[in-house]
Amino acid sequence: MSIKTDDDAVSGVKLTKRQRRASHIADAAAGGVKVLLLKLLLLGVVDAVAIYGVVILATAGQWLVAAIVVGVAAIVNWIYFSRRKLPAKYLAPGVIFLILFQVFVLVYTGYIAFTNYGTGHNGSKDQAVSSLMSSSLERVEDSRAYPVTVVDQAGTLGLLVTDADGEAMLGTADTPLAPVNATIEDGRAVAADGWSTLQFADVIARTDAISELSVPFSDDPNDGALRTPDGASAYLYTSSLTYDEQAGSMTNLDTGTVYQDNGTGAFTSEAGEVLMPGWQIPIGADNFVRAVTDQRLTGPLVYVTLWTFAFALISVASTFFLGLLLAMVFNDARMRGRKYYRVLMILPYAVPSFLSALIWAGMMNESFGFINQVLFGGASIPWLTDPVLAKFSVLLVNLWLGFPYMFLVCTGALQSIPDELQEAARVDGASPWSVFRLIKLPLLLVSVAPLLIASFAFNFNNFNVIYMLTDGGPRDASAPIPVGHTDILISMVYKVAFTGQTRDYGLASAYSIIIFIIVAIISVIAFRRTKSLEELS
Repeated sequence: MSIKTDDDAVSGVKLTKRQRRASHIADAAAGGVKVLLLKLLLLGVVDAVAIYGVVILATAGQWLVAAIVVGVAAIVNWIYFSRRKLPAKYLAPGVIFLILFQVFVLVYTGYIAFTNYGTGHNGSKDQAVSSLMSSSLERVEDSRAYPVTVVDQAGTLGLLVTDADGEAMLGTADTPLAPVNATIEDGRAVAADGWSTLQFADVIARTDAISELSVPFSDDPNDGALRTPDGASAYLYTSSLTYDEQAGSMTNLDTGTVYQDNGTGAFTSEAGEVLMPGWQIPIGADNFVRAVTDQRLTGPLVYVTLWTFAFALISVASTFFLGLLLAMVFNDARMRGRKYYRVLMILPYAVPSFLSALIWAGMMNESFGFINQVLFGGASIPWLTDPVLAKFSVLLVNLWLGFPYMFLVCTGALQSIPDELQEAARVDGASPWSVFRLIKLPLLLVSVAPLLIASFAFNFNNFNVIYMLTDGGPRDASAPIPVGHTDILISMVYKVAFTGQTRDYGLASAYSIIIFIIVAIISVIAFRRTKSLEELS
């Protein structure tokens, strides 16, 4: 049998006092009535946004995403209404934003990389069928005229149709005609609940959109659609294509050609003719294979990759050594007015990089730029249009933008080196170069190496200076994708995804994953070789 001593009782009392003190701290952190009201207001806003999102997602049939939103909202309410979840109250916003803007983006990019998502393959198969049927509509010669009223709901146009029996039906470009409660005047439906009726002046102002509006007659796309040329009467249009859902085929009624769904995300005939648009489907690792094996893509990919490495390495080396040189010069105690010079050195860092790049682009203009007209007396030097000079210009501008950061970092690192080490080396007869090479530089690299690695990763994806200065140009006319001689990988990805007549989001996503892997591998190797991870920890 154990006997409880006085010391145990005292420690128990102390533990109770600690618990009470912690409780008081939590209560103080929870705040008073004003803080409670603010908390309720903010949570009310969060819940309102969550409810709105759930309604929109449920309407679109995205039940899984809607369930996730409900779960996150419930967890947030539980955390902030609890009195014991103090750490979680500070961590929850950061974790949510991290998942939303980092993890989700990375996962979604990975998902797109394994699909054929791009121009002509943007939607689902049903949307592709509807688009194909709508694009080949022809008016039925003996079609009766349906009295219609053009209505609008939050910018979405619809047709309020009166059928032969006097019943009102309403449909939009995305939803087929369906019965609706409407106001009938002189045998014509003129208004519907929840919709605003367009007056004559509104119809005239939106004639183009109204004349292009095709409302499916039913759920079966083969039944055709109603279209109105004047906003008063609608006529039945049927497609020259017919869709067989069971066979998964599309047939051209005029030519008799049959287009089959052969698993490529588009209807294709035996002769290889493809009906566009198609639809989005998973294609496995085809985008990755195509990125590194397609001869039309491997050429641009190789030289863009080599230039990306050269650009990142030269940028890091040049900015570091220039920043280090200036830091050593202005760290000398014998120099007067050092603080004013330091302020001047960091001015380029104070100006937004995209704005500085635009200014440099104007200064380097071949026809009327400041450099050619003033510094070179009206010369016509193609700073941004010659492949070699454009690369030099990009490196020069990036040096201007990057050296102030390295100057600040090296200044701080140099000031942290003990003066006793340098004095001892000088007493032993070491030359200034030896002091720098054997003492200052090794100690400097211990603290600066992680920043150099981060700078390499930044410059590897330095989209701003490339896009603002040269837009990747001059253009490589021989490349099958819109790529230029100063494009780096990230700017090439942007062009593949968002410029040109065909936009291949799947291929661009595959390139993005490749870039991520390259930067990650280089960073890991660099950290291990410099043993900077141990220094950081």
